[in-house]
Amino acid sequence: MDVGELLTYQPDRGAKRPREEDVSEESRVKQKTSSREPPRPAVLGEAESENKDSKEKILEKLMDQDEVDPEGELVDESTVKKMILTFEKRSYKNQELRIKFPDNPEKFMEAELDLNDIIQEMHVIATIPELYHLLVELNAVHSLLGLLSHDNTDILSLLQSIVDLLQELTDIDTLHESEEGAEVLIDALLEGQVVALLVQNMERLDETVKEEADGVHNTLAIVENMAEFRPGLCAEAAQQGLMQWLLKRIKAKMPFDANKLYCSEILAILLQNNDSTRELLGEMDGIDVLLQQLSVFKRHNPSTVEEQEMMENLFDGLCSCLMLPANRDRFLRGEGLQLMNLMLRSKKQSRTSALKVLDHSMIGPEGSDNCHKFVDILGLRTIFPLFMKTPKKMRKTGISDKEHEEHVCSILASMLRNLKGQQRSRLLSKFTENDCEKVDRLMELHFKYLEGVQLADKRIDGEKHDMVRRGEILDDSMEDEFYLRRLDAGLFVLQLICYIMVEISSAGIPQLQQRVHQILNLRGGSVKTVRHIMREYAESMGDGKNEEFRQSEQKRIMDLLENF
Repeated sequence: MDVGELLTYQPDRGAKRPREEDVSEESRVKQKTSSREPPRPAVLGEAESENKDSKEKILEKLMDQDEVDPEGELVDESTVKKMILTFEKRSYKNQELRIKFPDNPEKFMEAELDLNDIIQEMHVIATIPELYHLLVELNAVHSLLGLLSHDNTDILSLLQSIVDLLQELTDIDTLHESEEGAEVLIDALLEGQVVALLVQNMERLDETVKEEADGVHNTLAIVENMAEFRPGLCAEAAQQGLMQWLLKRIKAKMPFDANKLYCSEILAILLQNNDSTRELLGEMDGIDVLLQQLSVFKRHNPSTVEEQEMMENLFDGLCSCLMLPANRDRFLRGEGLQLMNLMLRSKKQSRTSALKVLDHSMIGPEGSDNCHKFVDILGLRTIFPLFMKTPKKMRKTGISDKEHEEHVCSILASMLRNLKGQQRSRLLSKFTENDCEKVDRLMELHFKYLEGVQLADKRIDGEKHDMVRRGEILDDSMEDEFYLRRLDAGLFVLQLICYIMVEISSAGIPQLQQRVHQILNLRGGSVKTVRHIMREYAESMGDGKNEEFRQSEQKRIMDLLENF
């Protein structure tokens, strides 16, 4: 029942008698008036006032009934128990009739409608998550999942009702109202392999039918709700067939719709901070699927805001996957570098995200092969114009200058770290072109970000001084907050720029070293400042890296500083 029906509903409990008397009295009045002459206007007015009075009395009666009507009372534990027991009885009866009359739907149709009705009524349980434990204790979750796994396709409407109920029960706001009740429900659903059953149910839905397309959307909402409440279940969900279904749905040759957008969102959620799901996607040739879907945007911009959102979700998923070294090789073999390079040149909306993907593919020692390949496909011709000038169109897509310059500098730093032989020589020769104009641009960026970081440091030092004066303690959380503020001011970009300065100065090309020192002296900079920034950079390295790499990289940076 919806709210309107609940408010107007009146139980059959002997209240009809006075209404019958009213009807008989009214009929007697009608008989009397029929034998008279047509009523005068004054009589009409009296009848209207009487009618108005009777309506007011009826309304008062209804309101009185609502006050004493148990249906209008708040749902309590007893009501929920009755509801669940009714559901169990109707579920058992439906199952019994289906077994008894498998070829005669008319025999169990009424039982199925009754079952559907009680499932609709159970939506009220979603308003009281503290009673979710009753769904588990009285076996309702098990029964719901049992119905969900039904083989017959003629009960799709019933399955849709169950999906709708589960979606409402797992609504993220509701789950957070009672953590204890939510934990019990989620545990029971996972124990019953809910994701596998939901995927199995989605497999048989025809999305060309609106109701069934809505069913897919609601199913994905259940997964999103559970993943948001308990992120740890993403790996388990992916293994239960969800990853395979999502990839299949994303690459299906269907017009873009809300469900494709939702699939891209769920995929990005599954891949976030989870190496097992990243590996699973790679093993399922998911990197190729993502590249194929993104290739559409190398020459065309998304036609709607929703399609742009889907594109960004796919790019985010690809960036997450590239955190896993094995997927870097798949990206390389799938000609991902060539696609990103074309996107950068095409100047479409995809260019911003393509730059981010390139950054992820080249970073660290695992990005060495991608760095070499990028130079081989003439990527230097693409990346340096973006380094020399931040395109205005980048700002229109919502990316800041800092974010753009961070990705470009990170790509150059990765190439300087990973390239060897001929490819390294080609990169270094780019810095000497046109009277070292790229070194001039590098130094311009250095002073821009140095100024921003020094301003932030000055403010932070002032705040620290005030805190010490007030006798407040500078704990680790405060220090972390200050460090994040320094990063926001551009500290990481400054570190990357200083790293590039140190690398090109130590490359054995006197022209580059002289130009760096010349501009430092002209603009009042100092080698000491650069060394301090690089030492801080070396000390902060190693998050997520192995200890051996961390130590060798720190030693390499210190060696570079000695020659600077």
